[in-house]
Amino acid sequence: MALSLARMMRLALVGMVAFTSVTSALPASPIPRSTVQAPDTDPFYQPPAGFASKAPGTVLSQRKVDVAFFGLIPLDVEAYQLLYRTTAIDGSAIATVTTIFKPKNAKLDRFVSFATAYDSSATKCQPSYGYQLGSPQNSLISSVELLVIEIYLALGYTVASPDYEGPDAAFGPGRLAGMGVLDGMRAVKSFKSLGLTDNPMVVGVGYSGGAIATGWAASLQPKYASELNLKGWVQGGTPSNVTGTMYQLDNTAFSGFLPAAIVGLSQPSAYGAELSPFISKIITPEGQKSLDTAASECATTDLSAFFEKSIFDTSFQTLGDAFIFDPTIQSVLKQNSMGANKDETPTAPTFVYHAKKDEVIPYADAKKMVDSWCSWDANVKLTTYASGGHATTEIIAIPDAINFVQNAFAGTTKSGCTANTELGSVLNPLALGVELEPILVKLIDGLFHLGDQDSKFKADPVAVLKTNL
Repeated sequence: MALSLARMMRLALVGMVAFTSVTSALPASPIPRSTVQAPDTDPFYQPPAGFASKAPGTVLSQRKVDVAFFGLIPLDVEAYQLLYRTTAIDGSAIATVTTIFKPKNAKLDRFVSFATAYDSSATKCQPSYGYQLGSPQNSLISSVELLVIEIYLALGYTVASPDYEGPDAAFGPGRLAGMGVLDGMRAVKSFKSLGLTDNPMVVGVGYSGGAIATGWAASLQPKYASELNLKGWVQGGTPSNVTGTMYQLDNTAFSGFLPAAIVGLSQPSAYGAELSPFISKIITPEGQKSLDTAASECATTDLSAFFEKSIFDTSFQTLGDAFIFDPTIQSVLKQNSMGANKDETPTAPTFVYHAKKDEVIPYADAKKMVDSWCSWDANVKLTTYASGGHATTEIIAIPDAINFVQNAFAGTTKSGCTANTELGSVLNPLALGVELEPILVKLIDGLFHLGDQDSKFKADPVAVLKTNL
């Protein structure tokens, strides 16, 4: 039914004040972008001597920070950053950072771990840098995910968002990201300044690149961090099979994610010992230029630089199509297939959602992952979105994701495996109540920028990603 003129005017007005629930007014003068140090020059990111002897999740350093949406709009929350010890793929000690947002009405017996999708292998793209007041911002997806965090804050949840790619910004290695998420949860749990109860409940959330981290955290948690009081997991648009994702992305508008993943998988904290020498032997000068860009730039630039190019072309590497069948590559790909091992099955209730027509991450691979988990007695709710694309589904599914988080904390999720299909492709601004309507109105604006079924996103992802809400 068409909206009345009065209704449209009201939506426009609430959209203009969408941030007032948890943000303060804009500062009187512009904030210099140079006031925040990037991770590679900020001494806070450097762990102290002897940190390797500490247990995973140990807080090594802490600081209060001023956080902001889009780097400009200060958040009226208590915010901290923790440097904590976590684990590299080879088992060695590394350190990374989590950013904590605590609202004034915080529930002290629980928190949400939110893995944002930063999808790049440059340290300047770490969320802990982007969240700070005065930091540079240039991504619609970041804008959308900041609004999602605002929803959790408005509902009274403390939110922790880790730099799960670790100190190398290693995009792609799921086990590294999963351990980074779990150790971040441990760090938050032990951080007394938050005033949390001794054994707080936690739910992990992530979409797309964030679902790499969240899905692997769910998979590893029963053995790696069994002491955590996990109540549930929410993962959408999950890149569960790296091989399938590579083939779907290659030679498309989204192929720029692939050089970033190659750089990430080749980092010292990931598979650098075996992968880096192999890549050095086969990479061409043109391919090396693409890898250099991926190692120094964020997702928007990566997509522009490698637009509709192929990593299987001999102009990129000398093996051509045989690249993916090399034993070195096969070993790494096998280690990053989610849902391939029975002993890596989530034990907490898990909500998996995916667009049937996802143009970025194959739906079939996510469905196969769910089928495997269900055959191993996991508790999984799978929702298939029939009408959306990859980016639009993140927005459309927000009410379902939030409701699952609420139910997981309440212990009211259904046991066993269930599946349903959602046919709608719109977001109801009242889906989460009148109080959260202004935020959802801004997210509806995000849907407009993405286009029906991601039509604008597929046509020109770089232009769309440069949009701020």
